[in-house]
Amino acid sequence: MDFRFDEEAEELRGRARAWLAEHLVGPYEEAVGLGGPGSEHEGVEIRRAWERELGREGWIGQGWEADGYGNQRLSLTGQVVWAEEYAAARAPARVGHIGENLLAPTLIAYGSAEQRARFLPGIARGEELWCQGYSEPGAGSDLAGIRTTAVRDAGRGADGLFRVTGQKIWTSLAQDADWCFVLARTGAGSVRHRGLSFLLVRMDQPGKVEVRPIRQMSGTSEFNEVFFDGAVAAEVVGGEGNGWSVAMGLLALERGVSTLVQQIGFAAELERVVRAYVDAGAGDPVLRERLVRQWAELRTMRWNALRTLGTAGAAGASGGDPGAPSVAKLLWGGWHRRLGELAVEVRGAVATAGPGHWSQGTPYEIGLDEEQRLFLFTRADTIYGGSDEIQRNIIAERVLGLPKESS
Repeated sequence: MDFRFDEEAEELRGRARAWLAEHLVGPYEEAVGLGGPGSEHEGVEIRRAWERELGREGWIGQGWEADGYGNQRLSLTGQVVWAEEYAAARAPARVGHIGENLLAPTLIAYGSAEQRARFLPGIARGEELWCQGYSEPGAGSDLAGIRTTAVRDAGRGADGLFRVTGQKIWTSLAQDADWCFVLARTGAGSVRHRGLSFLLVRMDQPGKVEVRPIRQMSGTSEFNEVFFDGAVAAEVVGGEGNGWSVAMGLLALERGVSTLVQQIGFAAELERVVRAYVDAGAGDPVLRERLVRQWAELRTMRWNALRTLGTAGAAGASGGDPGAPSVAKLLWGGWHRRLGELAVEVRGAVATAGPGHWSQGTPYEIGLDEEQRLFLFTRADTIYGGSDEIQRNIIAERVLGLPKESS
């Protein structure tokens, strides 16, 4: 494949670069580099303001198969260019990612005209933030095992609202979100994939929705537990009982252009680790070989992501390789975890201790440097977002046609 960008793409690149340079000033300049996996607790308020800044200029919703919501539509190539420039500028990590890239395309594909009119404008303006209510204790990678239930509000009639009761876990950004899309069991006595519905729940329901941050070994708390106690679900997307199909459709949208943004961040982390290796004397040939391998694998991941995006774009919305998202997750999850290990190995024994300013009562994360944070957080990369085992099962069953695992 030809991985070069044409003149139109390069013109957009210049426009995107100029816009980011012009707007990443003042308080936004202080937010450069904030947020992202492992750091979602950083600068939430200024990142929310930045989200609205993006919305005013139409940079949200570039890839939606719908317009008229204040979003500027870009081709797949254009989205890649914008994503690369955004990452290169180290613009603040997006707090609106879940609404823009997961919920909005799902509403466009499965929602009603009324639901699109209600929710897409708020996402496009950067004003309403979303979180995802999928995983539960005992039902993470095995999503079909969820136990959260939703029943019709008896006082509302057959077309009334649902009341949701149950627990979700590992919910990113739940403490800041306005809304949550929740996969819940609406079919009484249903099991596994049947009887599920895709519901939209407002988070601001005192006494009905409770968010509890989960403190991690790195000391941060970007993940949460969410408890629903009769919370009102305002909307059902895709029809009652069709939640599994909608949920799987959403997951297919989860890994796309954003993968390339992620890889630019990976490149910056790798550069930092290489610099630490050089500063330490660059004397270990085994570490040098591993660093070279990391560089080569990162380049390969980029080419694979571009190839996959190009194939999906050529095939249309329903086309593309069904195993591509799983392959991408396997590649970057293992790569990033190995980088975290290298980050501490190149520094030797000093990496196992704090930089010396810990004291009693000081939060654990204050004593960690960037490489230590990288090591700790990347231990989870092969688990969250679908474990390696689940990704291999998907590839085996949906791509290679192997028999399903016996239950």
